[in-house]
Amino acid sequence: MAVVPGGSGEAGRGWKGYGKRSRMLCETTSMEDAIGMPEHLPVMVGEVLAFLAPGAGGCYLDTTFGGGGHTRAILEAEPTARVVAADWDPDAGERAKGFDREWGERFEFVDAGLAELSYLGDRRFQGAVLDLGLSSYQIETANRGFSFKRLGPLDMRMDPRRGVAASIFLENGSRDDLVRAVRDFGEEPSWRRVVEAIQGARGTGSLADTVRFAELVASAVPFRSPGRGRARIHPATRTFQGVRMAVNDELENIETGLTEVFARLVPGGVLTAISFHSLEDRIVKRRFRRWAGMPETRFDGRPQQERSKCGELLTRRPLKSSPREAARNPRSRSARLRAIRKLGEAV
Repeated sequence: MAVVPGGSGEAGRGWKGYGKRSRMLCETTSMEDAIGMPEHLPVMVGEVLAFLAPGAGGCYLDTTFGGGGHTRAILEAEPTARVVAADWDPDAGERAKGFDREWGERFEFVDAGLAELSYLGDRRFQGAVLDLGLSSYQIETANRGFSFKRLGPLDMRMDPRRGVAASIFLENGSRDDLVRAVRDFGEEPSWRRVVEAIQGARGTGSLADTVRFAELVASAVPFRSPGRGRARIHPATRTFQGVRMAVNDELENIETGLTEVFARLVPGGVLTAISFHSLEDRIVKRRFRRWAGMPETRFDGRPQQERSKCGELLTRRPLKSSPREAARNPRSRSARLRAIRKLGEAV
């Protein structure tokens, strides 16, 4: 394992337990403690149903099937509703087979990602849901490489049938690629140290599996006090998140997918989007404001006559999970839900 020299004092202390895998993984309170659960619970399902209000004979689109929680809620809420569910994770396709048997013609699964909705043709929907987070199944499956708490190959691909694994990306990517992943997507304050550690570890095997990569990052990130009332997250959390987003082109997929989904809503149809990361939420917020004929940012000074309104915001600010749900499902703590109703065709 490559070691990044640290300075003296607090900045050079690194992570407590550095080099001792069992201690590092057991002592850390991380985001993965919140989402790495054996049971997959759909996030903010009550709020999603309230916005969608499934009606008799309506057809709804679940573009991120995952464990099927939102799909099931829609089907159970309205006995004549139908759901078309999509996911680019082949494991989700296997789980969908049980829905085929249970719901018959009311359920349809399509093996496709959020940005690959051309398969829908000109089909229209009364509502749609986008849950942009990882499913608990993905976190819990060690060979998918999403979790640094489970030893496995550093893969991180949502669809292992395409693209390159995270280990290959880290071994061969340019410095600009690494900076984009760690600094821009992961929002890691110590991104320079992490990028240098990754480049220095190439060819050593430290980028091949989840645990060794987590240790490498931990060695490069200075110790930080979490502050009063806040849990300390594992020092590799942000980097893992950023690398995953880069490997899967997640932000680009969200940009394209939002447009594809909104275009397929009927007038009056509702789009709900649940994000777990500030960059994801920013994309959703700006796109929704554009459709609502509002300034996308505080720097958007276009006159009103240059704007086009084809949607009505149902959430001026994102909704957060209730304290009760957060206690029952810690994964929901970082969730942000936005909703918009379509008024006409987007331009």
